[in-house]
Amino acid sequence: MRILVVGAGAVGGYFGGRLLEAGRDVTFLVRPKRAAELAAHGLTIKSSFGDAAMPAPPTILTENLQAAFDLIVLSCKAYDLDGAIASFAPAVGARTAILPLLNGLRHLDMLVERFGSDRVLGGQCVIASTLGENGAIRHLNQNHELSFGERDGVLSDRVRAIAEMMTGARFTARASEHILLEMWEKWAFLATLAGCTCLMRAAVGDVVQSPRGTEFALALLDECVSIARANGQAPRAAYLERSRAVLTAAGSDFTASMLRDIESRAPIEADHILGDLIRRGRREGADVGPIPLLDIAYLHLKAYEARRARMK
Repeated sequence: MRILVVGAGAVGGYFGGRLLEAGRDVTFLVRPKRAAELAAHGLTIKSSFGDAAMPAPPTILTENLQAAFDLIVLSCKAYDLDGAIASFAPAVGARTAILPLLNGLRHLDMLVERFGSDRVLGGQCVIASTLGENGAIRHLNQNHELSFGERDGVLSDRVRAIAEMMTGARFTARASEHILLEMWEKWAFLATLAGCTCLMRAAVGDVVQSPRGTEFALALLDECVSIARANGQAPRAAYLERSRAVLTAAGSDFTASMLRDIESRAPIEADHILGDLIRRGRREGADVGPIPLLDIAYLHLKAYEARRARMK
C-alpha cells in the first residue's frame, strides 16, 4: 500500500514516521523548507514509547506528484485545508482513500465536494505532540491513538486493509464502525476545552478552582453535547463521564492547543471548531439556552482573529 502523508509536522510526522519506522511505504508531501530540513536532519521522534530516527525520509513536492497513491493521510490545520487539497489533488486516483485527521466535520464536506463521497473516510486521532529543534517531533503525553472507518459504518475491505497495514506500528490504530460518532464526541469535548480555556486564558485547574468555574465548564459541555444530539450523534455515557472528569480536574494544567496558539499569536481554528458547531446547532434547532456560552467563546476567538489581522 502506497501511503502519502500530507505534511510532516507534529501529527502527520508522528504517525507517518511510526509507519515508516515499521517498514511501510510512506512518502511525505512537504513544502521545500521542510524537505530541506528533513534531508539535513532526518525525521526524529522523541517519545516515552520509544525514540525513532529516520535519516532522509522519502519526501515529494507538489510539482513532482505524478502517480496516484492508495492512501492519503491528511493532518493539516483547518486554515491550511484549501492549500492542502490543491497540493495533494494530483495524487488522488480512482481507488485512492483519503483519511483526514482534522478536528470537527467541516473538512469532510470540503473533501467530499472536491473528490467525491466514495474516496473520503472518517478519522480522528488523540495525541499531544509538537515540533522542536531542527523539526524533531516531541510526543508530549501517553496518548497516540488513531481510529478510522467508512462514514456509513460499514467495515469495508479497504478499511480492513488499512487496519492490517497499521498493525505493528508503534501507535494504537483501530478500525471503527462508528467513526462519525467518535468524531462528534471528540468535537464536543474539544470545543468545550477550547472555549473554556481560551475564554478564561487559563488551564482547566485554574478555571475550576475559580467561583462557579466547574459549573461554567459543565454548562459549556452540555451545550456542545446538545448540538451533537440534535445532529443525531448523541455522545455515549462513558465518554461523557471521562470528559466531565477531565474538564473538572482540580489542579490540572491541561489546556487546548488553541490557547497555546493564541498565546503565541498564531492562527487558530475558530470557525472550524466553534463556528461550525454553532452553525450545525442552529440548523438543527439545538436547545442551548437563551444566551449560549459557546457563542460568547466564539466571539472571543473571532475578536482575537480580528485584532491579530489588524496588528499584522
